Amino acid sequence: MRAPVAGFGATAAALCALWSASAAKAIEIVLKDVASDRVERQRAYVRGQVPLPGTPDLGALDARLSAKGLVRGSPIFIRIFKASSELELWMKKGERFVLLDSYPICHWTGTLGPKLREGDRQSPEGFYTVTNRQMRLVGRWQKAFNLGFPNAYDQLNRRTGSFILVHGGCSSVGCFAMTEQVQEEIYALASAAMKGGQERFHVHVFPFRMTEENMTAYAGHAWAGFWQDLKAAYDSFERTRLPPRVAICDQRYHVTDAEPGSPDDEKPLAILRPLTAAVASASGHGGGCLAAPQRIAQPSAAHVQIETSSLTPLDAAARDARPKADDVASRRHGPRKAARSGSSAAALDDPVPDWIDRPNGFSGADRNRKSGTFVYSSD
Repeated sequence: MRAPVAGFGATAAALCALWSASAAKAIEIVLKDVASDRVERQRAYVRGQVPLPGTPDLGALDARLSAKGLVRGSPIFIRIFKASSELELWMKKGERFVLLDSYPICHWTGTLGPKLREGDRQSPEGFYTVTNRQMRLVGRWQKAFNLGFPNAYDQLNRRTGSFILVHGGCSSVGCFAMTEQVQEEIYALASAAMKGGQERFHVHVFPFRMTEENMTAYAGHAWAGFWQDLKAAYDSFERTRLPPRVAICDQRYHVTDAEPGSPDDEKPLAILRPLTAAVASASGHGGGCLAAPQRIAQPSAAHVQIETSSLTPLDAAARDARPKADDVASRRHGPRKAARSGSSAAALDDPVPDWIDRPNGFSGADRNRKSGTFVYSSD
């Protein structure tokens, strides 16, 4: 009888070891219809086969910079392409931006199309801006940055969510996971740019490279109209090698080319006043919007709310629909701990985030608003 017991023990030990390795990496696969190679990258990550194929030589950053005439501390610009799981990091050289390198994204979740609501397990698409405050993170992913979802455009279109990050590792629910080694380099260059004087950098997230061929292939897609607006920014950068000026007009992105010498860290997403057809024709604004510098003289209440709080919903109904502290405690810790939280607990400032990477979570209650630091907590 000892032999079977010994065999069972060995099997159990092997299973425990396998479970521990999987749990340690917190692998969660959320796939639908694109980028099926995400599965292979997660498997490679679990096996320790990093850096992933296609990763530049991370040990030769200075040599790579020198070869392209770039220096640490120069302004940066980032583009993300979901379908091909790529992150491009561009750096300014003279009056234009030059591609330093393209990095494989180890994991992102969902499918092509924008993020619509909290908990839909979807990585966003659109135009986002990162300030120094969004890089001050404490906890599991200290070298990460918050994209700032939902931005003003997302809010005007009633999209909800929070704490969408670019971070290390290879597991995410809505974020972009780059592996620790790659994120170390991206974060170092972003930090150097901030220290060098760049107040904010822009991150453009696209479903795919917006070539005419790809646009034709997806012409019948439900989000084809939205992607046409994103393509305007893609084309502008391809044409000028400068991050374009992006604003909002009539709940749509409004894109104009940036001029050489214009600020690289200009505040994003001014809300422009739509013009009537007659006024647009008479004034020469064919697009039906004021020119980008001509912001709304007397902004609406929604505009003021967006300008003052990037995380505040636009109406009471949306605010009331957000989970209360008891609901969050029940979801994260079970009914017993929820009961201990007490019925008098106030509503959380922020919704339960999409960045929930078990066993470590990140709740709105963990956000230190005084210092502007985002704190991760362990369950």
